[in-house]
Amino acid sequence: MRQNRSIPSATVIPVLIYPDVREAVEWLSGAFGFEERLQIGDNHRSQLTVGDGGAVILGDVRGDRRPPREGESTHGVLVRVEDVNGHFERAKAFGAQILAEPETFPYGERQYTAADPAGHHWTFSESVDDVDPATWGGLLRGS
Repeated sequence: MRQNRSIPSATVIPVLIYPDVREAVEWLSGAFGFEERLQIGDNHRSQLTVGDGGAVILGDVRGDRRPPREGESTHGVLVRVEDVNGHFERAKAFGAQILAEPETFPYGERQYTAADPAGHHWTFSESVDDVDPATWGGLLRGS
């Protein structure tokens, strides 16, 4: 894939809508440890990076673009982290709304879920074991 300094190099990049992009950048950076890569306009868009190659774009409200309504979950974003317990403590201390406390699952991941102020749901996941999907009912297909 050709490099372009105007877009993150990640293959899949979610675009999430926020009523105030600048406020969202500050909140996501403080609570979840994201880093702003590129600001576009005063409050139009922002590109954030996380971890080893992860990225998300924040967009402003306009036209048919809206954040989730209260009590509604239209999507979720999963982010892999090195230390889910430490990440959880940081997010909680920053005031994140915790939807699910850290829990270790049979598929080898320890995860927690939080909502940001705009209502987007974020699941943070730490790999704690290399588990054969067949042991928990998964069917591995492809590569």
